[in-house]
Amino acid sequence: MRGAPSEPADSYYEVRPDSTDVPATRFRIKPGKTLSVRKWLAAFSSDGQLDIGKTLNRIHRGGIHPAIRGEVWEFLLGCYHPMSTFDERKQMRQNRRAQYVRLKNECSKMFPVVGSGKYITAPVITEDGQPIRNPVVDLETNLEMANELTSNGPLDMKVVQWMHTLHQIGLDVKRTDRTLLFYDKPENLSKLWDILSVYAWIDIDVGYCQGMSDLCSPMIILLENEADAFWCFERLMRRLRGNFQCTETFVGVQTQLSNLATVTQVIDPKLHQHLETLGGGNYLFAFRMLMVLFRREFSFCDSLYLWEMMWALEYDPDLFSLYEELELNMEKAEGSKGKSKPTRKYGKYERENMKIKSVDAPLPISVFLVASVLKDKSSVLLHQARGLDDVVKILNDMTGNLDAKKACIGALKLHKKYVKAKTHRNSKSMG
Repeated sequence: MRGAPSEPADSYYEVRPDSTDVPATRFRIKPGKTLSVRKWLAAFSSDGQLDIGKTLNRIHRGGIHPAIRGEVWEFLLGCYHPMSTFDERKQMRQNRRAQYVRLKNECSKMFPVVGSGKYITAPVITEDGQPIRNPVVDLETNLEMANELTSNGPLDMKVVQWMHTLHQIGLDVKRTDRTLLFYDKPENLSKLWDILSVYAWIDIDVGYCQGMSDLCSPMIILLENEADAFWCFERLMRRLRGNFQCTETFVGVQTQLSNLATVTQVIDPKLHQHLETLGGGNYLFAFRMLMVLFRREFSFCDSLYLWEMMWALEYDPDLFSLYEELELNMEKAEGSKGKSKPTRKYGKYERENMKIKSVDAPLPISVFLVASVLKDKSSVLLHQARGLDDVVKILNDMTGNLDAKKACIGALKLHKKYVKAKTHRNSKSMG
């Protein structure tokens, strides 16, 4: 009800009583601004089509009520097309759940701990495929894993590569969001491990990398059904998997760090020069922010608010068609091609990018978010940072002191400034 006082959202994500170093949460549920359950239900037509433009506007104004966050995210991440009906989504959900069960069973046959309600934190296999007899694993799983792995003969190297990551997933699962009461339940830890293990199997090029557990954790907290959480995470990874692709000499996120350097050089050349002088011109100090989308810089609740603001700003209704290979009927699929639909169905950041006539792919808003944070701290960094350790300390001191909405507004402003400067520079070079 408009005029009613705002309320904190922390009660939806309870923190363990013994956790004392948890950042304060700034996000509050604001009547008349936050997308409420009532407004969400009212945004659907009688057959289930979503007024995505109205929904995006509401999210821009005040985020999403925690009670509906998971189902709204499914739309923001492209799990469903806004013009799909209730019946179409029901069928799609059933199909996806069945597909996840098949994938999980496939993993379970290769490694019986998957789906058992347990997980491992010690290696079970060497890089060349030799089983490791490890009493820690036997204790964790109640299985003699070395015998289990050798019972069907030599293993394919793809399987070996996958199994070699499973204990690392387990180690990270144990460390993920440990301040939340949710993870006091062992079944929630094993659910997180199962989803990440299945994902590592289907995306063999990326597999599993540190940081992915931080991205997956909110999905299983917001979406009760494990399969729904898996597909939501899989959609998020389609956006971010490039950051996790590695070779012996290159980590994918370096591309975004390079983009960040370019943006900062244009919008704050003094700061860029100072960072270069300190030996930070590669911007590795911002590595974590881009890899896990500010999960460590914000409280759990505020990081979710930041994510949904970002996704609403970047929203493109064509995402579903790109991801699903036109699973809806062809009439709808044809209607979703191109960028001719009303621009109100796109996020504000995406609309700005649509105006730019460029052959280059637009930069993700996350780059401008980090640039906005650096710009805000520019004076402190210029006057107090005498080495890279100082840069890291100044940025770490921001934890819990950042405002998600302010950061997004700052990112939009910097994006406009960057595009204007770049256009001006290009026209000068052509002249």
